[in-house]
Order: sequence, then structure tokens, then C-alpha cells
Amino acid sequence: MDSKHMQIGEVAARTELSLRTIRHYEETGLVVPSARSRGGFRLYTEADVARLMVIRRMKPLGFTLDQMRDLLEATDLLDAGTGVEEREALLERVRTYQLAAAEQVEKLRVQLARAEDFAATLDARLKRNTPVARA
Repeated sequence: MDSKHMQIGEVAARTELSLRTIRHYEETGLVVPSARSRGGFRLYTEADVARLMVIRRMKPLGFTLDQMRDLLEATDLLDAGTGVEEREALLERVRTYQLAAAEQVEKLRVQLARAEDFAATLDARLKRNTPVARA
């Protein structure tokens, strides 16, 4: 096996995704192994790992599989090089996802702040009601 290729287990460990999730992403067309071994095992490259990491980062922001596929397609086409008009349309697609991600991140920040406030309230209540041990 080429040292540039990794089997699915190594990719799963590096991306912290399960084998099942990686296979699901393959079935839905989000990622395609770059090669197969003689024995038929999926083989991935660093570019495949990077693609999986994009997917992994989009998931908690609430993006659907179709949205992930659309963004990955747009970035793939941008990387491949396009004409000026097509490039501008692709950049606009990516900007739309950038704005959606920023909005979701802000919502998560608010949610995290509320959760931290709640945890601090509970902590303060426990401290007020926990007897101090005397030596």
C-alpha cells in the first residue's frame, strides 16, 4: 500500500468519526475514497481527511447532507478553476454558507453562555447549602 494512503480505521481515528459514519458519507456522495487496495479496502488521502473534517465541522452547525454536498461541490469547482462569471457565482454560494455558519456560531455562543450561567447558579446554590467541615 502506498504510504500516502490510509485505511478507513486510521481515517476514523484521525477524524473522530465512526467507520459507519464515514461509510454513510460515502454512500451519500459526500466523500469518495481515493483508491481501493488489492483486497478491496477503502484507501484515503490527506485531501479525503480534510474533506471529512469539513463535513464534521458542518454537522454540529445544523447543515443538512444536501447543504454539505452543495458546499463541497462549490469548493471543489473553485479549486478546479473556472471562468470569471462561474467563479463569482461559486464564491457567492460559499459566502452564503459562511454567513449561515457565523449565524449558527453566534446562536451556539448564546446557548453556551446560558448553560454556563445555569451551571454557575447551581454551583453557587450548592456552596450556600453545603456545610463546611470543621477540623
